[in-house]
Parts: sequence; structure tokens; C-alpha cells
Amino acid sequence: MISIASAVLALLLLGITLVARLRVTWWWIRAAEFPRVQLAATALLLLPVCTFADAPWSLVGLGSCLMVIAIQVVHVLPWTPFWPVQVKRAEPGHESRCLTLLIANVLTPNRNARGLIAQIHQYRPDLVLTLESDGWWQEQLDGALNEAWPHAIRVPLDNLYGMHLYSRLPLVDPEVQWLIQDDIPSFHTGVRLPCGDEIRLHALHPRPPAPGESEESLWRDAELLLVGKAIHDDPVPTLVAGDLNDVAWSRTTRLFCRVSGMLDPRRGRGMFSTFHAHYPLLRWPLDHVFASEHFTLGGLKRLRGFGSDHFPILATLCFRPARADEHDTPEADAEEHREAHNTVHEGKEREQQE
Repeated sequence: MISIASAVLALLLLGITLVARLRVTWWWIRAAEFPRVQLAATALLLLPVCTFADAPWSLVGLGSCLMVIAIQVVHVLPWTPFWPVQVKRAEPGHESRCLTLLIANVLTPNRNARGLIAQIHQYRPDLVLTLESDGWWQEQLDGALNEAWPHAIRVPLDNLYGMHLYSRLPLVDPEVQWLIQDDIPSFHTGVRLPCGDEIRLHALHPRPPAPGESEESLWRDAELLLVGKAIHDDPVPTLVAGDLNDVAWSRTTRLFCRVSGMLDPRRGRGMFSTFHAHYPLLRWPLDHVFASEHFTLGGLKRLRGFGSDHFPILATLCFRPARADEHDTPEADAEEHREAHNTVHEGKEREQQE
């Protein structure tokens, strides 16, 4: 009985692993891309059981487990220290060319503003980006940040997609855009660095593919790829930040990086998983910072929880265009550009029909 059960479980793990390869947007298929580490770990734990199972179930279980481990490791290995870093380490002495960004999905019902504000004052980032922040959160943040972070973009919403950006640095031509869905805001602004140079920032929080949110990943994918196409068409020094409701190793996020030419500072360093803050065994990287080749990395850190289901993340990027050639910038081929275009077009068209 144990032999059959272990083989069936191994086959189930393999099925979930393989279904993630399907190029469809149904939420329950796309969700299979998230728990790659958990699936690999479960298969690894199951290996000894399958080893001592009766033939032929032993071979079925062992083969399935080894395939699961191999496939999942290939996907997540770049987000471990065993992989070359994608964004080079910043050298000291260029502080006026650096900026520090703190990203925090606050979880709208969470009312522990003090926990977040204390960390903001502790680390004193140049930019503070909050997601899911409503009117109550705006009152708390305004009271604590307005003096030292005088430049701001504010969109308080009660639908879990409110967004606020507070900055110590001047914002240049800040815009709020509703890229794909008319209840999901995004921020697009220039940021003037202390050295006088200007960089571009896109802040995003697309709707996740999940029950009660969206039955498909199409709208999330379309928003991310729309921004990726815009960056490709206007390749100025750029940062993209936010809760993308997608993991770093997903097909969509990797396609975004190739289309836009953006780099992931976590590659070669670690996963820096930010969700779920309350369940250590169910965590993956949902909060992201991507940088164009013009930047090096001064530091990347996951901060303490403050009652939200997300941990905050802190990143320091340094504007060093002279070192751009040190980076291996990802590039999309013609077919991938067509895929991105078609996804954006379908997302906009379907949204108009809804």
C-alpha cells in the first residue's frame, strides 16, 4: 500500500511540474509555477520512501521524483548563490549616484503602521513604495513621512490596489496610469538623483491570477509586458518595482526581462522571498526590483515583518552607466516580441469587452 501511495504522490508532483509548462493563462495552471522549491523539496523527501518501495512502484516513484527535482532545480537555480550574479556589485565612493528603495505591500486590513514606519526611519530610504495602502494608511504615512519625504504620489484605494510613493528626491513629471484595468493604478516618474542625473521609475501592482481576483493571468501578464515594451522602445536608465504577483522564475517575468532588457539583482544572490510572511514553508519572491544595465547593486535586504502577509524589501541601486558593458543584458528574439505584443493586445481587448 505504501509503495502505491508513494508512486502516486510522485506522479502527482510530476504532473504539477509538467502542467506549469503549458502556455495557457488559467490561474490554476499559472499557480503551478509558484511552488517550485516546495515541489522539489517534497520530491527529495519522498525519494527514500520510493527507494524501499516494492517493484515496479519503486522505479515509477524514483523516476518521477528525480524528474521533478531536475526540472525544478533548473528553474530556480539562477536565484541561488550557485549562479553568477546578473547585476554587478557597486563599488564604494559613488553615494551621490545611488538611491535606496523600500517596497512594502502593507495588506490593507493590517493596521500596524508603526511597525513599517519604524523601519522606514531606521533605514531612511530615498524612496518608499507602498502597495494596498488605503486612506487610513495614507494618513499614517503622511503624518510620519511628509517632512523628510516631501515628494509624493498618492492613490488611496479600498480595493487592495491603492499605491503610494514617498520620495526624498525630486520626482520629474510623475504620472498615474491605468494601463490595462481601470481599477489598477501604476506610477511612472522620473527621479532626480543627488548627482543631478535623472532615472526612470515604474511602480506596478497588477491583479494576481487567483480565485476571487482573476480566473486568468492575462491581465497581469499584459500589464507587465506593456511596461516591458515601453522600456524597450525608450531604453533610458530605468527601475521597475512593486508587487508583481508573479515569481521571479515564471515564464512571464523572464519574458518581461528579455523584452525590456531589465536585470534582476537577485540572480546569483538568493530568492529574497517576500510572501507569505506568516507561512515559512509557503514563500516565494513576489515583490521585485528590476534595473536596466545602467545600474550596479549596493545592497539588497528583506526586512522584518510588520503584520502584513508580505515582508518589505530594501534595495540600493547605483547609477553607473560606465559599467553597463559589464552586464550580460537579456534580449528577446522576434518571436518573443510578437508574443509580448499579442499578450498586450489581447489583454486590452478582453478588458474592453468585460
